[in-house]
Amino acid sequence: MTKYAVAGVQESTGREILSCLAEEGIKSSDVYALEPKSALGNMVSYGEDDELDVLGLDQFDFAKADVVIFATTKEVSKKYIPQASAKGAKVVDCSGATFGNPDVPMIIKGFNDENISQAVKGIVSIPGADVTQLLLPLLYIHKEYEITRIVVSSYTATSVYGKEGMDELFNQTRKIFMNDTLVDDEQVFKKQIAFNVIPQVGEFIGDETAAEWAFNAESKQILGGNVKVHANCAVVPAFIGCGQYVNIECAKDIDVEDARNLIKKVNGIVVFDKHVDGGYVTINDVQGENDIYISRLRQDTSVENGISFWSVADNFRAGAAKNALAVAKLLVKTTK
Repeated sequence: MTKYAVAGVQESTGREILSCLAEEGIKSSDVYALEPKSALGNMVSYGEDDELDVLGLDQFDFAKADVVIFATTKEVSKKYIPQASAKGAKVVDCSGATFGNPDVPMIIKGFNDENISQAVKGIVSIPGADVTQLLLPLLYIHKEYEITRIVVSSYTATSVYGKEGMDELFNQTRKIFMNDTLVDDEQVFKKQIAFNVIPQVGEFIGDETAAEWAFNAESKQILGGNVKVHANCAVVPAFIGCGQYVNIECAKDIDVEDARNLIKKVNGIVVFDKHVDGGYVTINDVQGENDIYISRLRQDTSVENGISFWSVADNFRAGAAKNALAVAKLLVKTTK
């Protein structure tokens, strides 16, 4: 039986990975919950009935695990991934700590599984949740019509900043309804987030924010460097989920009905597209869902060979946790 370790279980992605493991029937005795610093007696829920002891990363013997999924910060992952690999554990990096390493392929399960053979050190990475949400629906379109350019506008919930971001939205909303002042209440965001939209996700890297840079860099790593990618990212006053408007251009003439049929073929994608009021899926509809939902499919007549669509997903589950676990299973299966 495969032994799993999940590092970062006190953050949202780590907790969702534990939920996915429990839903797939993995016994609690086959799962280790890890945190960089964990006081004795700390516990985390596992499924509906079980709990796991939260163990400290410094004391954990990585030889006990067949695969370790790192859902920690980039800094923590950089410190502990080499230790896990040195003990013979396979590693799935969700943090971006291994980005750019030629021996660490970036995998979206079902999209580029064949690249797992490049994991010569038993380490793979997965892209950010929003990049998985963007690329997975494009699987067969890219194979059939060769995508040349992607423009994506991403509307991300406050959970992209973790519990602190969601708490700030909640507290500001409550204060507004109570007619209370918001002075000194902007700790996570640089502007008021309640009833607002902030055109910044992550720190600035030149003209781009970190999220916009990641869209470009990670998409090109998976699709190939010839695809042009332009991203615009904003935070919206929601707790969980991500909405994206996506425009693509292809090398070959593509019809929107062909695109619709190809998107429907992708495992984990649901097309719900009715041209009536409410005939689409919103962020609020997908919390707790494992699938990525596509609506508003249209021909983009402003360019040659273009289509556009609206996509929504639970960023923790569909975008990150589901892919992380699927890639972990693939890694263990193909590198035994």
